[in-house]
Amino acid sequence: MAKKPLAEFELLVMLAVARLDDAYGASIRRELEERSGRDVSIGALYATLARLEDKGLLGAEVTDPLPVPGGRSRKVYDLRPEGLAAVRSAVGMIDRLRDGLDLSRSESGS
Repeated sequence: MAKKPLAEFELLVMLAVARLDDAYGASIRRELEERSGRDVSIGALYATLARLEDKGLLGAEVTDPLPVPGGRSRKVYDLRPEGLAAVRSAVGMIDRLRDGLDLSRSESGS
C-alpha cells in the first residue's frame, strides 16, 4: 500500500502513463484531455510528473533526439513497481467505496 494516498490528478497522470507505450509530456497531456474531458495545463502536468518521479513512483528516460531536422529528445515515463502498487491501492479504495452504491439514481434522491 502507498505511504500516502495519491491525489486525484496524480492518479489520473499515472493511469495515462500506464495506458501509453510512449508516455512523454505531450502524449500524456493528450491522453488525459481526451479521456477525462478536461483541459490540462502543461505546467501542472510537468510539476506532477516531477513529483511522482521524486516519490519513486515513475521512472523516466531521456531518448535520443528525434531523427528529423531540429529533432529534440523526449523524457519518456513509465510506472515503477511502487507506482503500480500505488495505482492498485487507489483504484481498490475507489472500488470499495463505490461498492453497493446506486449511482444511477437522480440527484434529488428519488
